[in-house]
Amino acid sequence: MTGLITVSVGNTRTQIGRFEDGALTASEHVVNADIETVATRVARHWDAIEGADERAIALASVNDSFAHPLEADVETRTGATVERVGRDLAVPIGTQLDEGTRTGLDRLLCAAAAYARVKQACIVIDAGTAVTVDFVDGVGTFQGGAIAPGMRAQLAALHASTDALPEVAPEEPEPEAFGKNTVEAMRQGVYWGIRGLVQKLVERYAEAFGAFPMVIATGGDAELLFRDDELVNHIVPDLALHGIAAAFESDSGRAHDHAER
Repeated sequence: MTGLITVSVGNTRTQIGRFEDGALTASEHVVNADIETVATRVARHWDAIEGADERAIALASVNDSFAHPLEADVETRTGATVERVGRDLAVPIGTQLDEGTRTGLDRLLCAAAAYARVKQACIVIDAGTAVTVDFVDGVGTFQGGAIAPGMRAQLAALHASTDALPEVAPEEPEPEAFGKNTVEAMRQGVYWGIRGLVQKLVERYAEAFGAFPMVIATGGDAELLFRDDELVNHIVPDLALHGIAAAFESDSGRAHDHAER
């Protein structure tokens, strides 16, 4: 058996996945409260594949201030060398972007995993701290997309920027068309604002492409936002983890020496 632990460090949460013989067998999301907690969870997954003939840890990050000490702690706990996407592993997707553009690894990895899943042009929605809506063309090239604040960021901004609006947790609003109180009105505005944004962007991308591509949603708030949305064909919560695994597997230029130190 081969084993791979994938770690995707986000701005507020870290996703951890355990792959055994190429299949994702376990995953979890951990809030980035402290390094020790996240590193302990990674080490537990590492111990779960102790009997593997080969095992490795691959990490991608959009939050290096958290990822750098996490990497060091994980290496101390496991005795393994953590391989970083973008440093040790190439991102497994081509791009067609403005020269000098630096795109978040999470967007690229989700795009790569989505295209590998459907093998056709697709739109990838990642609903987390930010909401990104990206387009991958029919030959698997990342063409770019749009970035907007996510549910939590929008609700937090409303609370922080006003005297009267309260702190509100992101939840699906009531089916009533009108928000009958302040909290419900805030949820209605943010929830339907994001869904409307996504619908408009999907229509624009489809018009530019000349057909409606497959739409795949991922991220911590994807299920909340899009579980009943007919526009979304698939919800894949751990798409970034599959992208990291794809980066690891496609990196044929290395000797694949994953021995423990």
